Amino acid sequence: MALPKLFSFRRCPYAMRARMALYQARIALDLIEVELKNKPELMLKLSPKGTVPVLVQSSGEVLDESRDILFWALERNDPDTWLAAGLDPINGLIDECDQIFKPWLDRYKYHVGYPEHSPEYYRSQALLTLSAWETRLRQSEFLLGSSPGAADVALFPFVRQFANVDRAWFDSQQDLQALRNWLGYWLEDPMFAAVMDKRLEFSFSEAP
Repeated sequence: MALPKLFSFRRCPYAMRARMALYQARIALDLIEVELKNKPELMLKLSPKGTVPVLVQSSGEVLDESRDILFWALERNDPDTWLAAGLDPINGLIDECDQIFKPWLDRYKYHVGYPEHSPEYYRSQALLTLSAWETRLRQSEFLLGSSPGAADVALFPFVRQFANVDRAWFDSQQDLQALRNWLGYWLEDPMFAAVMDKRLEFSFSEAP
C-alpha cells in the first residue's frame, strides 16, 4: 500500500503544526516540499485552494486543513496523550489562534501592505490574545495543563512567527515571561529541530 503524501512548505506555520503532529504520531509518509511560486499540479488538483499542508491518505482521501491533519495523526497514535485535554478545549484555542490572532499577526508582520494602521497598532491587537495565553501559562506550564499537548503544538508556530517580527522587543516583554518560557521550550525541543530539517524523512521502523 502506498504511503500517505504530505505536501508541505517548511516555513509555513500551518505546515509546521501538521508536521509536528505527524512526527509525534510516527506516521510514515512521503514528504513533498512545495515551492509556493511553482505549486505541483497534483496538489492543486487534490486541493484547489492551493495552500499547504495537504495530506493525501493511502485511501486517496484528502485533508487540506492543518487542524484536521493534526487530529487525524494523533487519533491514530498519541504516545504522550496530546489529546488528553479533550477536543473542545483544544479546538477552542486553535480557533483563537486561527480566527483572532492570525489576522492581526499577518497585519503586524506584513504591515507595509496594511497602511491603515501602524505596526504597533497591529501588534497591540495581537497582544490581546497573547495576554490571554500568558494568563493560562502562569497557571500551568502548558496551555491546557502540566504536560505538552496538541494545543501547544498547534499554537507554537504562530507565536514563534510573532516573536520573530521583532525579537528584541519580544524578549524584553516582562508581561509575557511565561509565554516566552513556553516558546523557548518548544524552540529547544528536538522534535522542532527534526521537522525543520531540510533532510526530514517520515520513515519509522515501528508502525503506529
